[in-house]
Amino acid sequence: MLNQELVKDVINEALTTGGDFAELFVENNRKESIIMRNGVIEESVSGIDYGCGLRIFDGFNCVYAYTNDTSRDNLIKLAREASKALKKENCDKILNFEKIIKKDINNIHKIEIPPFDIDKKEKAEMLRIAHNSSKEYDSSITQTVGSFMSGTQNILVANSDGLWAEDTRTRGRMMAQAIASSETEKQVGYLGPGSLSGFEYFRNFDIKELGREAARIAVTMLNAELCPSGLMPVIIDNGFGGVIFHEACGHSLEATSVAKGGSVFCDKLNRQIAASCVTAIDDGTIPNAWGSCNIDDEGNNTQKNILIENGILKSYLIDKLNGRKMGMPETGSSRRESYKYAPTSRMTNTFIANGKTPAKDIIANTEYGLYAAKMGGGSVEPATGEFNFAVLEGYIIKNGKIAEPVRGATLIGKGSEILLNIDMVGDNLSRAQGMCGSISGSVPTDVGQPMIRVKEITVGGRK
Repeated sequence: MLNQELVKDVINEALTTGGDFAELFVENNRKESIIMRNGVIEESVSGIDYGCGLRIFDGFNCVYAYTNDTSRDNLIKLAREASKALKKENCDKILNFEKIIKKDINNIHKIEIPPFDIDKKEKAEMLRIAHNSSKEYDSSITQTVGSFMSGTQNILVANSDGLWAEDTRTRGRMMAQAIASSETEKQVGYLGPGSLSGFEYFRNFDIKELGREAARIAVTMLNAELCPSGLMPVIIDNGFGGVIFHEACGHSLEATSVAKGGSVFCDKLNRQIAASCVTAIDDGTIPNAWGSCNIDDEGNNTQKNILIENGILKSYLIDKLNGRKMGMPETGSSRRESYKYAPTSRMTNTFIANGKTPAKDIIANTEYGLYAAKMGGGSVEPATGEFNFAVLEGYIIKNGKIAEPVRGATLIGKGSEILLNIDMVGDNLSRAQGMCGSISGSVPTDVGQPMIRVKEITVGGRK
């Protein structure tokens, strides 16, 4: 995307006022999105985001600047102005560009059908199939919204440590939402599968079932009773149930929070922070997984990081700058939404690992409680781990059996307490897709878990 001579000159210019590290990130991201509402295409957009970001370190200090004008004159000017922001005297620190070696990247995420090779009519028809399937499910479905997005991002990372790394990432995601209505109530069902792969992912996907399932959730909750409130055992099912660990615990394990002392898990390495039945992993190497990459946005190989093993905290997720502050090596966890953001430590595919208890036995061994079949959105305070999450689809458990559906349930607690209160972990691990927001923007992440039981959570309800 940029020639080596220009990159060399930009990095050299960035270091002329005494910075000890400089990095150039270049991005060319071709994107498209289609939105359908009630069976009618509402929006169809495609385009290219192109630009670069320059980062300079001086010890623990960092300057970041970006531009979409990658002409030589503008990049040299950008580097000069960014380097002056360090407010140090000139030291003529020159990069020996001959030491930069192109990184050999093993691409484990194979693409069979580039999404831009597929006509938009086929993508629109896919959304229409989901719409029809939702509408046909029940007469109470009054609105549907479907969307399809795909993108191919080409990146270059070059830095003064001698790194030159290039990679291509192709992702696609489809979302189906159904709204069921009565005279007094509306309920929503939602699913959003995606993958780091080509259009083959969607050709192998049951689109009709996606629409039906979104409608089923909405209709079930429309006809449900109000959820009771109070302290009770809660069983959280697999897949998107892992969003609680992601939000309430995962963010607190990112060096973004840990390095500045803003996490409840600071200084707790090799100490017990969860029940012994809990092992939690962040793995950016899962082939074609939504949150995976060959390399992170600092050019490091992504890796499988064991965060918690049998309840013991084993690792944080660490980027280069925060690794300096913590005196710890990077973990292939540095991510950013685009060249407009400086990278920082982020999750990739984060999940609680399989346990040994069959899911049916977790239900059978629960006399009374709430079964959270599907989780919705929520809010978390990373410094304390306090969270509040809506249950998208919930049921009361009575005498070891799933009983009547209930709506309006929320789960309230602290991530650190929830981890210690997990007393059963199932054997049916699955993952689901989402977008995660933080100071480096919004990035694709997988969440996941097998079915788990928390022996006591505060359930907020409406009665």
